[in-house]
Amino acid sequence: MKSIVALLAATVLSSTAMAAASTEKLPSGVVVEHLVQGTGAQPAATDVVKVNYRGTLANGTEFDASAKHGGPATFPLNRVIPCWTQGVQTMKVGGKAKLTCPAPTAYGSRAVGTIPPNSDLTFEVELVDIVK
Repeated sequence: MKSIVALLAATVLSSTAMAAASTEKLPSGVVVEHLVQGTGAQPAATDVVKVNYRGTLANGTEFDASAKHGGPATFPLNRVIPCWTQGVQTMKVGGKAKLTCPAPTAYGSRAVGTIPPNSDLTFEVELVDIVK
C-alpha cells in the first residue's frame, strides 16, 4: 500500500512540476521557458537585478556561471545583451527560466571570450531580487 501511495504522490508532484513550466517566444526570437514561476515583483528594463545564471553554447559547453564568480550577479537589466533584457523582464522574483538566445539577441557577429561569433546561447537564470 505504501508503494502505491508513494507512486501516486510522485505522479502528482511530477505533473504539477510539468504544469508549472510554460514557454513563450518573444518577437525577437528569444524563447523563455519558465521552469519555476516566481511570486515576487517583475522587473522593468531600467531595474537593477540580482540573478544566478549559467550560460552554455548550443553544444552544451558552459562558458560562464555566476557560481564561478562567488554567487549572484547584480547589474542594470538594460546594460546586458538584448536576450537578457527581454527575457528577464518576463520573470518574477523567485522564478527560474531557461533563455534561448538567437545570435542577434546575444553577441551577434562578435566573438566574446570563448563564445564564437554568431552563436546561439542558452542561459539558465534564477531571478533572486530586484535591487532598489
